[in-house]
Amino acid sequence: MPADDRPPVWRRAAFFAGLALLWTVTQTQFEFLAQRMFFTNRLQHVAMHHVGAMLVALGWAGPAILAGGPDWLRRIVGNRYLRSTVSVVQHPAVAVLLFVGLFYFWLIPPVHFRAMLDPVLYQVMNWSMVVDGILFWTLVVDPRPTGVARVSYGVRAALAIGVMFPQIVLGALITFAERDLFPYYAFCGRYFPSIGAVADQQIGGIVIWIPPAMMSVIALLIVVRNMMREQDAKHLSR
Repeated sequence: MPADDRPPVWRRAAFFAGLALLWTVTQTQFEFLAQRMFFTNRLQHVAMHHVGAMLVALGWAGPAILAGGPDWLRRIVGNRYLRSTVSVVQHPAVAVLLFVGLFYFWLIPPVHFRAMLDPVLYQVMNWSMVVDGILFWTLVVDPRPTGVARVSYGVRAALAIGVMFPQIVLGALITFAERDLFPYYAFCGRYFPSIGAVADQQIGGIVIWIPPAMMSVIALLIVVRNMMREQDAKHLSR
């Protein structure tokens, strides 16, 4: 690629850091740990749906990947049906519904129990977290200016903050639950038997509560930074 079109070093670092985090929580022994404790399972999903996905989105590597990719990849990305599907999924209302809804859905106790026992459904759960996370954060931290990006800066800021409160509520509900909501972990045996069901849930609830809220604040700061950069560029061009 021409030098001016290449992603800067920090974007490349963010992209590969995101990939490394996603690989770590799905392809190492951490995967086994995530199947044996509720709080480590929540750490895994926060890594997939929030931190790792946002780092990949910050990398904004799509143009570089397509530039060096094979022709069949360009044809797939350029397929009008796929582009239409992505447009629907990244509509602000749909994006929020999917981002929050999927996080809630996989934590419905009977659904969670079934997903943790069914290898196929388990993979669907994890992949839905990764794919939806990348699609959502790509919409929010889009570095392109107004008119080129899919939504305005105001909408991007609203998306970043809007998803924070439902996740805080979910985290609080699980943190303050007084009974075992997720019997799968007792059924399979906890990796740390000294941590009881309620304590495990309390830690997991805090993981749902605090880190996702922090990621929303970070995303908001990124949106504000991108907006200020565009305004500075307009002033310099006058």
